[in-house]
Amino acid sequence: MNGATDIHPDAVLQSLLAKAARSNRRGNLEKMHELCRRQHATGSRDFSLAAIGRLAEAEGIMKGRALYNAQSADYKALIEAWGAYAGPPAPKPPKTLASHDYLMRIEDPALRSIMQAIIAERDKLKAQLNVLKANTQVTVDRRPLGATVSSAPGAQPVAVLALSAQLTPSERVALQKAVSADYLDERGLKEGSHGEILNERGRTVFEVGFARAIRKVLND
Repeated sequence: MNGATDIHPDAVLQSLLAKAARSNRRGNLEKMHELCRRQHATGSRDFSLAAIGRLAEAEGIMKGRALYNAQSADYKALIEAWGAYAGPPAPKPPKTLASHDYLMRIEDPALRSIMQAIIAERDKLKAQLNVLKANTQVTVDRRPLGATVSSAPGAQPVAVLALSAQLTPSERVALQKAVSADYLDERGLKEGSHGEILNERGRTVFEVGFARAIRKVLND
């Protein structure tokens, strides 16, 4: 159902009850109707078979998976009537990555750009690592300057390029500057005892280990 309807599910229930031959089916239809009524009263518009099936099973009306059987057509019709009456589910808000939240807390555009590049590089390395895990053999055709060769018994040698070797001189200087005491002090920031970056109010801007992680990248 794509939109709401003015047909009340009560009318659908009466129609289904009229043709139900067995008393236990009529009783279960009324229970399912009451369950959906309560779901609607909460303001929920989720009347999917999965959602209603879980609720029906929790209340002992029927097994949730039984709603997918052909014999449960009347129950599905009743649930769909409530779904049409309630209208389509509200769209879910888009999820924001935790790294995005951290970036938006950086006021300095230059520092934010540096950290965005670091996060992008991290995600790239994660994707490459997943490719390596998915393949038993990996052949590397290019071996850039700074790469080391790693090999395992029964596998072809693999060239591994350290993150620090991929940095240009200007990128390295930028990262060194980002965690330097003078640079942080000029912007009202300071490094905590565990590598976190704090603002002038003592609030954490970057979490514990942030400065240490950059120095590890730089091999300092």
